[in-house]
Amino acid sequence: MQQDAVEAVVDRYGRFARDEAPGRSAVYEGWARRVVDDTAVAEALARIEETRRQPPLVFAVLRLLGAPEDDVDAWAAWVVAHADQVVVECGRRSVQTNEPLRCAALLPALSLIEGPIALLEVGASAGLCLYPDRYSYRYRRGEEVIALDPADGRSPVVLECELEGHPDLRMPDVVWRAGIDLNPLDARAADDRAWLTGLVWPGEEGRRERIAGALDIAAADPPLLVAGEGAAALPALAAQAPRGVTLVVTTPGVLAHIPRAGRAPVIAAARAAGRWITLDAAALHDGWTHPPRIRRGGFALALDGDVRAEVDPLGAWVAWHPESTGGAQ
Repeated sequence: MQQDAVEAVVDRYGRFARDEAPGRSAVYEGWARRVVDDTAVAEALARIEETRRQPPLVFAVLRLLGAPEDDVDAWAAWVVAHADQVVVECGRRSVQTNEPLRCAALLPALSLIEGPIALLEVGASAGLCLYPDRYSYRYRRGEEVIALDPADGRSPVVLECELEGHPDLRMPDVVWRAGIDLNPLDARAADDRAWLTGLVWPGEEGRRERIAGALDIAAADPPLLVAGEGAAALPALAAQAPRGVTLVVTTPGVLAHIPRAGRAPVIAAARAAGRWITLDAAALHDGWTHPPRIRRGGFALALDGDVRAEVDPLGAWVAWHPESTGGAQ
């Protein structure tokens, strides 16, 4: 066992226990602290490929494989005893967070586009962000609640979002939906459903139920999902969109998972295919028409590179202030 790998694990899980887990998941905070304090556990996790050692991925794999959650001593013993299995499973998994709440952040930009819309997502996972027309929305602006529902009534998945500003909000008319992912997941497959719901951290109230409900919606009307690299696969998939509709390519949070040199080709391919909506950290790329000015530490929401709002990365809030974020009104 290389000592530097063990030290890297201890350092990474120490930061996770200190900065990321508190207030979000007491279970994951306790597990991470045990990794720091228990050499045998740290050595077991150090055997995992470096690019597959991030705590949310490893902890989700442990839960998927049946690690006990209620007793940290029993958990630590389980990790050491099942280290071989954990290493193999982490090697074949990746974090594919598919948060439908992001549709609440995308909707203000989608509302600017005349329909009908053909929607294509890069980094689609199981495609749960391809159904903005099938979810209900409750935007809260102070004491005011702005409610939007699908044409056939309230959805079983209701997305709640805090709102600043006054965007025009309307339900999109989506007539075709498709996605690209390195490893697409199938909302109808029990293993894929278990993996996506297992990526929810213990203690995140309501999120597991929201994802399960979105999986049911996707399973009832599956999108067209293809395996491939975004820039390479996008033109051929875009060519399958029906004629006479507006093609909208979305990249909600995926560009951060693409090496920097590969981001510009994805952006260029998205722009060439149709309209482009993205949610990204301001410094992630140079695809903005004006540099975003971020006030709250969130992501920029942009349509065709014009920043329209600052948003929570997972969609919990939208601050619609184009004049202060760098985009056109």
